Amino acid sequence: MTVALDRITKSFGAVTALHELSLEVERGEFLVLLGPSGCGKTTALRMVAGLETVTSGRILIDGKDVTEVQPKNRDIAMVFQSYALYPHMTVAQNIAYPLVIRKEPRTEIDRQVKEVAAQVQLDQLLDRYPKQLSGGQRQRVALARAIVRRPAAFLMDEPLSNLDAKLRGHMRAELKHMQHQLDITTIYVTHDQIEAMTLAHRVAVLSKGVLQQIGTPQEIYEMPANMFVAGFVGSPPMNFLNGDLAEGRFVTGGTSLPVHHAGSRKDVVLGFRAEDCSVTAAETAGAVAGTIYSTELIGDHVLVTCEAAGHTVVVKAEKTFTREIGEPVGIRISPDHIHLFASPDGERIR
Repeated sequence: MTVALDRITKSFGAVTALHELSLEVERGEFLVLLGPSGCGKTTALRMVAGLETVTSGRILIDGKDVTEVQPKNRDIAMVFQSYALYPHMTVAQNIAYPLVIRKEPRTEIDRQVKEVAAQVQLDQLLDRYPKQLSGGQRQRVALARAIVRRPAAFLMDEPLSNLDAKLRGHMRAELKHMQHQLDITTIYVTHDQIEAMTLAHRVAVLSKGVLQQIGTPQEIYEMPANMFVAGFVGSPPMNFLNGDLAEGRFVTGGTSLPVHHAGSRKDVVLGFRAEDCSVTAAETAGAVAGTIYSTELIGDHVLVTCEAAGHTVVVKAEKTFTREIGEPVGIRISPDHIHLFASPDGERIR
């Protein structure tokens, strides 16, 4: 199944939650809608499901306009953040419910429930009730109930947000493998950029109801379209310094850095990732002067937060890094991994 959003807009009175969003989701693709709370991503998902009306624009499934089609006739299964399980039903009964509604034969229902339960590792828990399950097990029941319908597309609204960090990591791997095996078109909503980067074939980044950028996780990370995307995607987010361009050099405070951009212009923002810079000795030529604000041992590396040129800058250093808070340092930035943005609109300078 292909899903296309053609300039869909959703307004609640005078408030526009989503503004002319256009997307095309290919057959078998895993597309993630990423953005902060209130950016319109869940509203977009609910409109695709038919749970929310469209103010303007069209939704097409396999080329057919379904904007006014009832949810039950869209051949789509939705997985909610809240799991939405029936507490009085066993795991088996919860999974079987869509097939019971279809009035499929009992033997066929039993066969499909066992097959899907095995896929999500619930085959030993079929007689339990939701209250007897962990959060991760309940989420797998919700997934199994969606899978058993054999829909043409999955819609998932932050399905992992109620799980602890370790289980989220495990479930991400399960979800990705399962979607690959089933080859079902999937639209997945999250505010967690790690989920987006690890799960998606493509990521669509939204802010304040407007699409900011769509591309592969690598494209979004390495070539952000603007400062919002650069600052939202990445952990830690991209560092920014304010300055000016002067004949192929970025000038901030008393420091001048080479950049791959000819010409001159005022009010430019230089962006760089934590892994594309390093801490050097204070007063190193070509390095931005700063002081150590804090250090955090993450495991295989240390995140070094520095105060430099009126900004907070985060540098990824070796796990053996040891410097004291308040110590003066230099921050050397790789000229091959510098991003330039126009100020104040934040658009990338091509």
